[in-house]
Amino acid sequence: MASQDWFDKDFYSLLGVSKDVSEAQLKKAYRKLARQYHPDSNPGNAAAEAKFKEISEAYSVLSDADSRREYDQIRAMGSGARFTAGGAGQTGGFEDVFGGMFGGQGAGARARQGNFDDIFSGMFGNQGGGFGTPSGGFRGFGGPSKGRDLTASVTLEFTTAIHGDTVELQGSASRPLKVRIPAGVADGQKIRLKGKGEPSPDGGESGDLVLSVTVRPHPVFERDGLNLRVDVPVTFVEATLGATIEVPTLGGPPVKLKVAPGTPSGRVLRVKSRGVVTEKGTGDLLATVQVAVPSHLSTDARERLEAFAAAMPEENPRTDLIARARG
Repeated sequence: MASQDWFDKDFYSLLGVSKDVSEAQLKKAYRKLARQYHPDSNPGNAAAEAKFKEISEAYSVLSDADSRREYDQIRAMGSGARFTAGGAGQTGGFEDVFGGMFGGQGAGARARQGNFDDIFSGMFGNQGGGFGTPSGGFRGFGGPSKGRDLTASVTLEFTTAIHGDTVELQGSASRPLKVRIPAGVADGQKIRLKGKGEPSPDGGESGDLVLSVTVRPHPVFERDGLNLRVDVPVTFVEATLGATIEVPTLGGPPVKLKVAPGTPSGRVLRVKSRGVVTEKGTGDLLATVQVAVPSHLSTDARERLEAFAAAMPEENPRTDLIARARG
């Protein structure tokens, strides 16, 4: 989304939060809405998909401190910009070049669809001589000078950040630019694109483009270094007697895991090599067992459960906890 459009968008209302919402509360509100409207949970529902895009756009802006501060200023004054050049005292006045780049459409092929609205329009304008074209000038005493670096922010879907992608960007007056998002890029990471900044004014080396990466949360998975974490609910019976369950993976089919008899909540089951894959290594998928307690019982089931409780030895599972707390 271009920054001038923010004036007409109430991101706080979209997420159902107040303007003084904390980072933790903001994330909680987004994750709740993301689970509700995620396309994978609403197949074929265009309205839900559109709503998911809106809340993803809102969260991508409000979750970044700089973007949120600028958004608040734009809403108050009706002006602003997110794109700056690297030279001292220079302000680019550019739009948020990668806003909505992956459309908030979820995993797989949807994350690779681009919606690029003149992404580099004005970025290499009259003052810079055009993308890849020297603007003339003169050679200094130390030889040709390097073009200025440019900085931009990019918001990625979780799946795109994990698996990587190559995206072709088309400026209004320049040749197409292919940007490679490496697999395993993390939230807050910076990517330097060599030679993709402003051209040199006197025939020297072009500057670089530095992308600051923001990764949208996933409604199911969380990243922990090179590992992926997922909470997996199991029934009381499965945890007590043992079972073989299916666990989701990111971008692939579910895998089967054995739950040993007597497995408690919080136990972590590991799936080797199903985490983040990078040149530096491969992580695992860590599935944390959460025992699901039934909220409704029939009369017959309640009677049977009470009979089961009566047959169990009388013991307090908190005895050791209380003793250790007392020191």
